[in-house]
Amino acid sequence: MWLLSVGHGSRQALVVAGPHANEPVGGATALRLAERALADSRLTAGADATWNLLLCLDPDGLRRNAAWLSGPYTLGRYFRKFFRPGFLEQPEWLPDGAAAAVLPETRALLGLQDELRPFLQCSLHGVDVGGGFVELTRELPGLAQRVAHTAARLGIPRELGAYDTLYWPDIGPAVYRIPPPRRGDLVAAITEAAVESTWFHPHRYGTVTAVVEAPMWGVAAVEDGSPPADRDAVLRAVSRTLRRDTRLLRRLLDRIRPHLAAGPDAARLLAPVDDYLLVCPGLADAWDPDCGAPDGAAAHPMPPLSTAHLTALRIAGRRLALRTAGLLHQLVAGAARDPAGVLPELDQLIDGWCADYRDGCGARWIPVARQAEYQTRVVLAAFDLAVRHAPACSRSGEPGWGYGAAVPMHRE
Repeated sequence: MWLLSVGHGSRQALVVAGPHANEPVGGATALRLAERALADSRLTAGADATWNLLLCLDPDGLRRNAAWLSGPYTLGRYFRKFFRPGFLEQPEWLPDGAAAAVLPETRALLGLQDELRPFLQCSLHGVDVGGGFVELTRELPGLAQRVAHTAARLGIPRELGAYDTLYWPDIGPAVYRIPPPRRGDLVAAITEAAVESTWFHPHRYGTVTAVVEAPMWGVAAVEDGSPPADRDAVLRAVSRTLRRDTRLLRRLLDRIRPHLAAGPDAARLLAPVDDYLLVCPGLADAWDPDCGAPDGAAAHPMPPLSTAHLTALRIAGRRLALRTAGLLHQLVAGAARDPAGVLPELDQLIDGWCADYRDGCGARWIPVARQAEYQTRVVLAAFDLAVRHAPACSRSGEPGWGYGAAVPMHRE
């Protein structure tokens, strides 16, 4: 992993690019931030700050996405060549806590956080289909307005009902507060980001972490805050579709698995497939308004939902299916033989589901330069607000976000 440092200030800003293997925009953003910090002393000496830019947290995973990164950028090519490791091999997560971290990338990031004690940490993520949004471990008043301005200037849809944040409090449009971490089983850890993670690890130092999501294919409807015409009908359709797609994919996996050669490559592709198929039934039940508890009450009460929320759920269900189909396609194509005869079926599914994204959801490619510029401006906005609000926090009695501030880790 490569780390760039710009500036000599006492306050440390940490930027982490490439935490997920299939989200490459953060690397381009990190280089833009380095250029801006070198060119504008207000970002370094003027703020008594040093920028620490980690160019890619998961370089091995990123290399496995090289086949679609070379272009052309189509949904079909992306999902057929997509790679993201299983949950336990994703370096941002701490499923058993920091002390038990196994991955060298995770240990390196934890060591960097403990050494720097950053006042701001920005984790750079990419949304494959949807819109841009920000998740915060501490509030940054005014960030929602900055995000709205940047998104409007660059033509980036804001995700006003992000699937990841369905049960989280809104700080402002497309800005969400990450709940404190808690321990949970594997299903909860895969589907809920409010678990032990490197986002919250530096919380004890007063750090504010901003998870900045930039979309690759934008969908205008994710920023439609209007009430839906028939909320329950849409939820039933999304749940029914996810259950149907999961059954199809399970049958295909059952046909493929006996013919797979044992080895690390197949294991790496099977791990995320098993993860996705593990969580899909529970998600379909959670979104289904008719899936109630025995006494008739909703087993998974949903918050109030806008059209944006329903669009995000539709995209999320289809994403799980497409990722699984794409990984299965790679398992078979990589073996140079198809004894189960599944490739034509997988190709048909991937083409049809990508067409639904393109024609049904209106997904449109956002040029890489625009993705990176959007993410860069949001990070700079978060930096400016963190610098501005740190003194106020110190005066109010809460430890500031400067170097060396320390507060106890809070867990539910």
